[in-house]
Amino acid sequence: MKKIFKKFAVTALAAVTLTSACITSTGAAQVQTQSAGANKYGLTSSIRDGAILHAWSWSFNTIKDNLKLIAESGYTSVQTSPINKIIEGEGGGMQLYGKGKWYYQYQPTMYTIGNYQLGTLEEFKAMCAEADKYGIKIIVDAVVNHCTSQRSAISDEIINLPGDGLHPLLEIEKWGSRYQVTQGKLSGLWDLNTQNPAVQQMILGYLKDCVAAGADGFRYDAAKHIELPDDAPEDGHDFAGNFWNVILDNGSEFQYGEILQGESDRIADYAKLMSVTASAFGETLRKELNEGTLRSSILNKVSAKNVDRSQMVSWVESHDNYCGGKTYLIDNQTVRYGWAVVGAGESTPLFFSRPDGSSTTNQWGNNRIGPRGDSNFFHPEVVAVNHFRNATVGESVKRTNLKDANGKTDSRLLMIQRGDKGAVIINMTDSDYKVNASCNTADGEYTDEVSGAKFTVSDGKITGTVKAGAVAVVYNRPEPQATLIGDVNDDGKVNGADAGLLSRLTSGWDGYEEKIKNMDAADINGDGKVNGADSGILSRYTSGWDNYDKYFN
Repeated sequence: MKKIFKKFAVTALAAVTLTSACITSTGAAQVQTQSAGANKYGLTSSIRDGAILHAWSWSFNTIKDNLKLIAESGYTSVQTSPINKIIEGEGGGMQLYGKGKWYYQYQPTMYTIGNYQLGTLEEFKAMCAEADKYGIKIIVDAVVNHCTSQRSAISDEIINLPGDGLHPLLEIEKWGSRYQVTQGKLSGLWDLNTQNPAVQQMILGYLKDCVAAGADGFRYDAAKHIELPDDAPEDGHDFAGNFWNVILDNGSEFQYGEILQGESDRIADYAKLMSVTASAFGETLRKELNEGTLRSSILNKVSAKNVDRSQMVSWVESHDNYCGGKTYLIDNQTVRYGWAVVGAGESTPLFFSRPDGSSTTNQWGNNRIGPRGDSNFFHPEVVAVNHFRNATVGESVKRTNLKDANGKTDSRLLMIQRGDKGAVIINMTDSDYKVNASCNTADGEYTDEVSGAKFTVSDGKITGTVKAGAVAVVYNRPEPQATLIGDVNDDGKVNGADAGLLSRLTSGWDGYEEKIKNMDAADINGDGKVNGADSGILSRYTSGWDNYDKYFN
């Protein structure tokens, strides 16, 4: 028999779960599986469990060209900037700020896929198809509350929808008024008539088009500014609507709304429909970082009332407070301290990719829309935290400030434990720190993924050294394990028994799903699906057809 190609998968994640089977137009069953690439890179199977890279203002082609790096860096998903048609401001300029503006991305003119800043529909599809090969999910930033501020630029298809596509002119003057907040013009942008069934169907159609093109989830911009089904009448205005119940039924895996905490946020009610943003946590975290502290007593408490942290998306910074605020004054090392907190925490973490070439004295860096952001998203400390998160899914979180050499609790030293699997230790001081602390991690020898330093846990105590101004990620990362391609029954051989099992599975025979022991090995052609194409290749190979050995060499 010819040499069999071996793929490498992280041991703890080597078994791929069979999720569903559907009958194609030819009558053959196609088994939808997690991509083999997800196993190779140790990514989580669900967006909620993993880390999100916000590839802010990257083009579709730029994302596509960096997917291998993104997967190696441990991100389960990538969030794009808005992908729909937008106003061409500044003569179509492509600077983030200047001749061209990033915020035109948030000014829709029509709900079709593709725009001059990010790329075409075909480029979006190609990006999504490539992401599937790595097990990476794509989240689209969906701007469905409003259109551009220039009414004349909005498509007639929106304006002339039956029942009106836009809300009447209303300025937001009272931020405590749900009526004004949900029906008024946010920053002068024309508000969509979201109570109108025609508008709802238009948006639903767009979201379904995104899913059909390869999207796996959505982030809803300005979600707080869209009414809920039970919003109470106010000042004689009955403005409740069914928008969310309609548009969320779009077939995607993961959806979250931008609910900035404050007046009229109703965040707990939005959280009943989808995940929500943890803006208060981010604000508190940045305050701590600016003060040079990470007090566990503060970080353990801040959240949103009646919302579980697992239902939230958290960040050190977002594109809004980077561009419109002053978070660019926080240096990259400090961002990494913050990322260690959110990345190892309970909520779904989002890493904002700053502009390439940016710094605390140069907010816009190289000032271009389209290219990759700066290198901090794949810094070893960030990557190690991502890997740690992926390897400790479902484990409880415990944050504790550690004691300095004099036995005094130091708010600059923070340990975050995940069950008994390991810990992330942040040393914000300017001296190396010798750890000698109580720890829930199982007894044993551990290696810091960042520095390679050795740590020991014995009798409930962890010892080792964290370098000054550094993050240590202490756990035993699963070693890669070879997968024999074609060995679907996992017996160490590739032969007719495997071909027979795969043929029956892809033909829809009941009872054969559980007989496939290694679905990763069944995706012969590596396209992220298991179907008749794989069965045919394996059947011919095991029957001795020479021209089919290319799939196994």
